[in-house]
Amino acid sequence: MTAIRVCSLAELSPSSARKVVVDGKPVAVVMDSAGAVHALGDTCTHGEISLSEGFVEDDALECWAHGSKFDLATGKPRNFPAYEPVPVYTVSVEGDDVLVDVDQTISA
Repeated sequence: MTAIRVCSLAELSPSSARKVVVDGKPVAVVMDSAGAVHALGDTCTHGEISLSEGFVEDDALECWAHGSKFDLATGKPRNFPAYEPVPVYTVSVEGDDVLVDVDQTISA
């Protein structure tokens, strides 16, 4: 699979997350406080909670239910109760289009 357009850049705002589904996989598309765009698996590895409903703080996405923070670049949890990382997908911006490739994960 190649990268799929998931939203426009204008639909994102700094320090926010948006849930999209790509090829059946829930993905959190996040714009960090610096304006960089990231794509992570949307499901918290601790409790089957949608991470896109959580909070973006600098370079992390925090699960609203139990407070685990996931690094936007690596997907690794920074604190408990989560201890398993979420996948981080390749994301690119072409013009105003945000594209995600769920077949290409970024390993840290």
